[in-house]
Amino acid sequence: MTTATLDRAAGPGSPSRTEGRYGFRTVAQMEWLKLRSVRSTAWIGLVFGAAMIGLAILALSHQNWSAMSAAGRASFDPVEQGFAGLAVGQLAFGVLGALVITSEFSSGMIRATLAAVPHRPLLLAAKAAVTGAVTLVAGELFAFGAFAVGEAVLRSGAPHATLGQPGVLRAVLMAGAYPALIALIALGLGAVIRHTAGAISAVAGILFVLPLILLPLGTSIQNSVGQFMPMLIAENSLTAVKPQSHTLSPGVGFGVLCLYAVVALAVGTWALARRDA
Repeated sequence: MTTATLDRAAGPGSPSRTEGRYGFRTVAQMEWLKLRSVRSTAWIGLVFGAAMIGLAILALSHQNWSAMSAAGRASFDPVEQGFAGLAVGQLAFGVLGALVITSEFSSGMIRATLAAVPHRPLLLAAKAAVTGAVTLVAGELFAFGAFAVGEAVLRSGAPHATLGQPGVLRAVLMAGAYPALIALIALGLGAVIRHTAGAISAVAGILFVLPLILLPLGTSIQNSVGQFMPMLIAENSLTAVKPQSHTLSPGVGFGVLCLYAVVALAVGTWALARRDA
Protein backbone atom coordinates (compact mmCIF):
# COMPACT_ATOMS: atom_id res chain seq x y z
CA MET A 1 0.00 0.00 0.00
CA THR A 2 2.81 2.41 0.87
CA THR A 3 4.70 1.92 -2.39
CA ALA A 4 1.59 2.52 -4.48
CA THR A 5 0.82 5.63 -2.45
CA LEU A 6 4.27 7.08 -3.02
CA ASP A 7 4.04 6.51 -6.76
CA ARG A 8 0.71 8.35 -6.97
CA ALA A 9 1.75 11.17 -4.69
CA ALA A 10 4.87 12.09 -6.68
CA GLY A 11 5.43 11.12 -10.29
CA PRO A 12 8.82 10.31 -11.79
CA GLY A 13 9.25 13.84 -13.06
CA SER A 14 8.19 15.70 -9.95
CA PRO A 15 10.74 18.02 -8.30
CA SER A 16 10.51 16.22 -4.96
CA ARG A 17 11.30 12.84 -6.50
CA THR A 18 14.06 14.28 -8.65
CA GLU A 19 15.77 15.77 -5.62
CA GLY A 20 15.31 12.53 -3.67
CA ARG A 21 13.22 14.07 -0.92
CA TYR A 22 9.67 15.17 -0.17
CA GLY A 23 8.25 18.31 1.38
CA PHE A 24 5.73 18.39 4.22
CA ARG A 25 2.74 18.86 1.92
CA THR A 26 3.61 15.83 -0.19
CA VAL A 27 4.28 13.64 2.84
CA ALA A 28 0.99 14.74 4.40
CA GLN A 29 -0.81 13.79 1.17
CA MET A 30 0.80 10.35 1.33
CA GLU A 31 -0.30 9.89 4.93
CA TRP A 32 -3.84 11.00 4.09
CA LEU A 33 -4.03 8.45 1.27
CA LYS A 34 -2.79 5.71 3.58
CA LEU A 35 -5.18 6.63 6.39
CA ARG A 36 -8.30 6.77 4.24
CA SER A 37 -7.44 3.58 2.32
CA VAL A 38 -7.38 1.40 5.45
CA ARG A 39 -10.71 -0.19 6.44
CA SER A 40 -10.02 0.15 10.14
CA THR A 41 -10.24 3.94 9.85
CA ALA A 42 -13.88 3.81 8.80
CA TRP A 43 -14.76 1.14 11.36
CA ILE A 44 -13.14 3.10 14.18
CA GLY A 45 -15.02 6.19 13.06
CA LEU A 46 -18.30 4.26 13.17
CA VAL A 47 -17.52 2.95 16.66
CA PHE A 48 -16.72 6.45 17.83
CA GLY A 49 -19.91 7.91 16.36
CA ALA A 50 -22.08 5.09 17.71
CA ALA A 51 -20.59 5.51 21.18
CA MET A 52 -21.05 9.28 21.23
CA ILE A 53 -24.62 9.27 19.92
CA GLY A 54 -25.81 6.02 21.49
CA LEU A 55 -24.55 6.69 25.01
CA ALA A 56 -25.87 10.26 24.88
CA ILE A 57 -29.32 8.81 24.26
CA LEU A 58 -28.95 6.22 27.02
CA ALA A 59 -27.58 8.69 29.54
CA LEU A 60 -30.20 11.41 29.10
CA SER A 61 -33.34 9.54 28.05
CA HIS A 62 -33.52 7.80 31.45
CA GLN A 63 -33.15 10.93 33.58
CA ASN A 64 -36.20 11.30 35.82
CA TRP A 65 -36.17 14.89 37.03
CA SER A 66 -39.24 14.51 39.24
CA ALA A 67 -37.65 11.64 41.16
CA MET A 68 -34.30 13.37 41.73
CA SER A 69 -33.24 14.54 45.15
CA ALA A 70 -32.44 18.18 45.79
CA ALA A 71 -28.72 17.40 45.69
CA GLY A 72 -29.14 15.51 42.43
CA ARG A 73 -30.98 18.41 40.84
CA ALA A 74 -28.35 20.88 42.01
CA SER A 75 -25.53 18.85 40.45
CA PHE A 76 -27.38 17.81 37.29
CA ASP A 77 -25.38 18.84 34.22
CA PRO A 78 -27.09 17.73 30.98
CA VAL A 79 -24.09 18.77 28.89
CA GLU A 80 -21.52 16.70 30.79
CA GLN A 81 -23.81 13.68 31.06
CA GLY A 82 -24.56 13.87 27.34
CA PHE A 83 -20.90 13.13 26.63
CA ALA A 84 -20.86 9.75 28.35
CA GLY A 85 -19.77 8.32 24.99
CA LEU A 86 -16.33 9.84 25.41
CA ALA A 87 -15.47 6.94 27.73
CA VAL A 88 -15.56 4.64 24.69
CA GLY A 89 -14.78 7.21 22.02
CA GLN A 90 -11.46 8.22 23.52
CA LEU A 91 -10.23 4.63 23.35
CA ALA A 92 -11.44 4.27 19.76
CA PHE A 93 -9.41 7.25 18.62
CA GLY A 94 -6.52 6.13 20.81
CA VAL A 95 -6.50 2.87 18.84
CA LEU A 96 -6.58 4.81 15.58
CA GLY A 97 -3.67 7.02 16.62
CA ALA A 98 -1.57 4.00 17.57
CA LEU A 99 -2.41 2.13 14.34
CA VAL A 100 -1.29 5.06 12.20
CA ILE A 101 2.32 4.11 12.91
CA THR A 102 2.41 0.68 14.57
CA SER A 103 0.68 -0.98 11.61
CA GLU A 104 3.61 0.05 9.41
CA PHE A 105 6.13 -1.40 11.83
CA SER A 106 4.22 -4.69 12.15
CA SER A 107 3.87 -5.09 8.37
CA GLY A 108 7.38 -3.94 7.53
CA MET A 109 6.04 -1.11 5.35
CA ILE A 110 7.87 1.42 7.50
CA ARG A 111 11.05 0.64 5.54
CA ALA A 112 9.47 1.75 2.27
CA THR A 113 8.08 4.84 3.96
CA LEU A 114 11.45 5.79 5.44
CA ALA A 115 13.18 5.12 2.13
CA ALA A 116 10.91 7.73 0.55
CA VAL A 117 10.94 10.08 3.54
CA PRO A 118 14.31 9.70 5.26
CA HIS A 119 13.71 12.83 7.37
CA ARG A 120 11.94 11.04 10.22
CA PRO A 121 10.76 14.08 12.22
CA LEU A 122 9.04 15.31 9.06
CA LEU A 123 7.33 11.94 8.66
CA LEU A 124 5.96 11.91 12.20
CA ALA A 125 4.91 15.56 11.90
CA ALA A 126 2.91 14.71 8.76
CA LYS A 127 1.31 11.72 10.47
CA ALA A 128 0.41 13.91 13.46
CA ALA A 129 -1.05 16.64 11.25
CA VAL A 130 -3.24 14.22 9.28
CA THR A 131 -4.30 12.22 12.32
CA GLY A 132 -5.06 15.34 14.33
CA ALA A 133 -7.06 16.95 11.53
CA VAL A 134 -9.15 13.85 10.81
CA THR A 135 -9.91 13.08 14.45
CA LEU A 136 -10.63 16.72 15.27
CA VAL A 137 -13.17 17.05 12.46
CA ALA A 138 -14.83 13.76 13.38
CA GLY A 139 -14.70 14.58 17.08
CA GLU A 140 -16.38 17.96 16.65
CA LEU A 141 -19.00 16.56 14.29
CA PHE A 142 -20.08 13.85 16.71
CA ALA A 143 -19.73 16.10 19.76
CA PHE A 144 -22.30 18.51 18.34
CA GLY A 145 -24.40 15.55 17.24
CA ALA A 146 -24.32 14.00 20.71
CA PHE A 147 -25.25 17.32 22.28
CA ALA A 148 -28.20 17.83 19.93
CA VAL A 149 -29.50 14.28 20.32
CA GLY A 150 -29.04 14.31 24.07
CA GLU A 151 -31.03 17.48 24.49
CA ALA A 152 -33.73 16.13 22.18
CA VAL A 153 -34.28 12.97 24.24
CA LEU A 154 -34.05 14.67 27.64
CA ARG A 155 -37.45 14.50 29.26
CA SER A 156 -39.55 17.59 29.79
CA GLY A 157 -39.22 19.12 33.21
CA ALA A 158 -35.48 18.62 33.35
CA PRO A 159 -33.36 21.69 32.57
CA HIS A 160 -32.18 21.74 28.97
CA ALA A 161 -29.01 23.38 27.72
CA THR A 162 -28.49 25.56 24.67
CA LEU A 163 -25.29 26.59 22.94
CA GLY A 164 -25.95 30.19 23.89
CA GLN A 165 -25.77 29.52 27.61
CA PRO A 166 -22.48 30.28 29.40
CA GLY A 167 -19.96 27.48 29.13
CA VAL A 168 -22.04 25.20 26.90
CA LEU A 169 -20.40 25.94 23.54
CA ARG A 170 -16.98 25.70 25.19
CA ALA A 171 -17.86 22.28 26.64
CA VAL A 172 -19.07 20.95 23.28
CA LEU A 173 -15.99 22.20 21.44
CA MET A 174 -13.63 20.73 24.02
CA ALA A 175 -15.53 17.43 23.96
CA GLY A 176 -14.73 17.22 20.25
CA ALA A 177 -11.09 18.22 20.67
CA TYR A 178 -10.38 15.83 23.54
CA PRO A 179 -10.40 12.54 21.55
CA ALA A 180 -8.20 14.15 18.90
CA LEU A 181 -5.61 14.88 21.59
CA ILE A 182 -5.85 11.28 22.79
CA ALA A 183 -5.16 10.13 19.21
CA LEU A 184 -2.02 12.29 19.09
CA ILE A 185 -0.85 10.95 22.46
CA ALA A 186 -1.38 7.43 21.14
CA LEU A 187 0.55 8.25 17.98
CA GLY A 188 3.52 9.37 20.07
CA LEU A 189 3.32 6.23 22.21
CA GLY A 190 3.09 4.09 19.08
CA ALA A 191 6.29 5.63 17.72
CA VAL A 192 8.05 4.69 20.95
CA ILE A 193 6.57 1.21 21.51
CA ARG A 194 6.25 0.20 17.83
CA HIS A 195 3.92 -2.72 18.60
CA THR A 196 0.17 -2.37 18.13
CA ALA A 197 -0.88 -4.41 21.16
CA GLY A 198 1.67 -2.71 23.39
CA ALA A 199 0.72 0.80 22.26
CA ILE A 200 -3.01 0.17 22.67
CA SER A 201 -2.39 -1.35 26.10
CA ALA A 202 -0.42 1.73 27.09
CA VAL A 203 -3.24 4.02 25.96
CA ALA A 204 -5.84 1.94 27.82
CA GLY A 205 -3.66 1.93 30.91
CA ILE A 206 -3.30 5.71 30.92
CA LEU A 207 -7.01 6.28 30.35
CA PHE A 208 -8.57 3.62 32.57
CA VAL A 209 -6.03 1.93 34.84
CA LEU A 210 -4.23 4.93 36.32
CA PRO A 211 -7.46 6.45 37.76
CA LEU A 212 -8.25 3.07 39.36
CA ILE A 213 -4.82 2.89 40.98
CA LEU A 214 -5.62 6.11 42.84
CA LEU A 215 -8.75 4.71 44.49
CA PRO A 216 -7.06 3.00 47.47
CA LEU A 217 -4.57 5.82 48.03
CA GLY A 218 -6.90 8.17 49.88
CA THR A 219 -9.02 11.17 49.05
CA SER A 220 -6.23 13.75 49.24
CA ILE A 221 -4.10 11.95 46.65
CA GLN A 222 -7.12 11.26 44.47
CA ASN A 223 -8.00 14.96 44.46
CA SER A 224 -4.47 16.24 43.90
CA VAL A 225 -3.23 13.69 41.36
CA GLY A 226 -6.51 12.61 39.79
CA GLN A 227 -7.21 16.07 38.40
CA PHE A 228 -4.30 15.58 36.00
CA MET A 229 -5.55 12.27 34.57
CA PRO A 230 -6.78 12.65 30.95
CA MET A 231 -10.16 10.96 31.39
CA LEU A 232 -10.90 12.82 34.63
CA ILE A 233 -9.93 16.09 32.98
CA ALA A 234 -12.44 15.35 30.22
CA GLU A 235 -15.23 14.37 32.63
CA ASN A 236 -14.79 16.99 35.33
CA SER A 237 -13.26 19.93 33.50
CA LEU A 238 -13.61 20.04 29.72
CA THR A 239 -17.21 18.88 29.33
CA ALA A 240 -18.59 20.17 32.63
CA VAL A 241 -20.61 23.37 32.61
CA LYS A 242 -21.23 23.41 36.35
CA PRO A 243 -17.96 23.91 38.29
CA GLN A 244 -16.76 20.89 40.28
CA SER A 245 -14.42 20.81 43.28
CA HIS A 246 -10.85 19.53 43.07
CA THR A 247 -10.64 19.91 39.30
CA LEU A 248 -8.65 22.02 36.90
CA SER A 249 -10.33 24.88 35.11
CA PRO A 250 -11.34 24.03 31.52
CA GLY A 251 -8.57 26.16 30.05
CA VAL A 252 -5.87 24.70 32.28
CA GLY A 253 -7.15 21.16 31.73
CA PHE A 254 -7.07 21.62 27.97
CA GLY A 255 -3.56 23.04 28.22
CA VAL A 256 -2.40 20.02 30.24
CA LEU A 257 -3.78 17.64 27.60
CA CYS A 258 -2.05 19.61 24.85
CA LEU A 259 1.19 19.36 26.83
CA TYR A 260 0.75 15.59 27.12
CA ALA A 261 0.32 15.36 23.35
CA VAL A 262 3.38 17.53 22.67
CA VAL A 263 5.55 15.49 25.05
CA ALA A 264 4.35 12.16 23.62
CA LEU A 265 5.04 13.31 20.05
CA ALA A 266 8.43 14.76 21.02
CA VAL A 267 9.50 11.49 22.65
CA GLY A 268 8.09 9.57 19.69
CA THR A 269 10.07 11.75 17.28
CA TRP A 270 13.25 11.17 19.27
CA ALA A 271 12.67 7.40 19.32
CA LEU A 272 11.88 7.27 15.61
CA ALA A 273 15.01 9.26 14.74
CA ARG A 274 17.36 7.33 17.02
CA ARG A 275 16.31 3.75 16.43
CA ASP A 276 16.52 1.57 13.33
CA ALA A 277 13.34 0.66 11.47
